[in-house]
Amino acid sequence: MTHEIIEKLIKQLEGEDPQVRLEAAKQLGEVGEDAIDPLVQLLRSDNDNMRKYATVALKSMGSEKVADHLILALNDNDFGVRKFSAKALGELKNEKAVDPLIEKLDDKDWGVRVASAKALGDIGNDKGVTPLKKARRKATGDKDFKKAVNKALKKIRRNYLNN
Repeated sequence: MTHEIIEKLIKQLEGEDPQVRLEAAKQLGEVGEDAIDPLVQLLRSDNDNMRKYATVALKSMGSEKVADHLILALNDNDFGVRKFSAKALGELKNEKAVDPLIEKLDDKDWGVRVASAKALGDIGNDKGVTPLKKARRKATGDKDFKKAVNKALKKIRRNYLNN
């Protein structure tokens, strides 16, 4: 039964309506670990939307088992997949993602850079402090990126004051 549900939801990820795709991704996340392997397969799809919504579904599982797959997705050709993966890794607070997220502070896409900065703040590891400061200095004239970096730095600082 679970297999049939997973197949049906994956089929919905191919649809035209973004709301339907998002809802299907969330429901796949609720299915749990039975959906991990099919979703990881979707990360190898030629369809950008399928890969993007697979990252949403994997993130909503909240399982450490998905982190390695999301880290690999940080190198996807599609900026949306990279951005969703960075955001997901931050929400999972996965320490293994710190170094790959630091690398994404130089991504060619602005949204990926912002998502990576926010994710580093969410994770709260002080290893991100120096690279975040460096990225902030490099971002001349980009007030929104600097604002995201400042928030991330405050979160990291708060994390260390509370521990």
